[in-house]
Amino acid sequence: MSLSNYLSKVFLWMFIGLMVTFATSVVVSNNVSALEFIFSGNGYLFLIIAELVTVIVLSARIHKMSPTGAKFGFILYSFLTGLTFSSVFVVYNTTSIIAVFLITSLIMFLFSVIGAKTNMDLSKFGTYLFMLLIGIVIASIISIFVQNEAFNLVVCIIGLVVFICYIAYDIQKIKQFYEQNPNDENLAIYGALELYLDFINIFLKLLRLLGQANRD
Repeated sequence: MSLSNYLSKVFLWMFIGLMVTFATSVVVSNNVSALEFIFSGNGYLFLIIAELVTVIVLSARIHKMSPTGAKFGFILYSFLTGLTFSSVFVVYNTTSIIAVFLITSLIMFLFSVIGAKTNMDLSKFGTYLFMLLIGIVIASIISIFVQNEAFNLVVCIIGLVVFICYIAYDIQKIKQFYEQNPNDENLAIYGALELYLDFINIFLKLLRLLGQANRD
């Protein structure tokens, strides 16, 4: 399989994952019983834990899984994300969601091209991006207890920049993995998962900055 075919497969699986997530979210957001089950009691906490466990296992074990197992794990994670993601379709109006989805898609395209075409070694930025990511996670936890709109806005903007940079970084990393082991069938799923996570995080942060809430 050539590099271009491999990257096409990566983006195809990323797209499939996103469609599973968004389709699940739309269905759940229009089902009052499902929303009550997820967001009342311990349902939401259980789903968050299930998401974390799934993505950690998938990331750590994907190269040892069968191709079918890797695909199933990715679809399962996309589905679980869709369940928790349903709140987006309750809080924000559909026009905002579509607009932000298109903007995120454009950003993904542009920075994917940069990552694929640049001759600069982006791996040296990996440590800095990871440190910033840890900082964002800590700041996000703090923001739960410190209800400060300005602080939340700064954290959101920094997080947006970090995940946009991660697109180019991940694309180059995915290319390098392919060059090292072009016969690994699960590499496309691994790459799709990395870009899927970038897309979802950028989408949520842009929605936080640009989205319009429902008036209902």
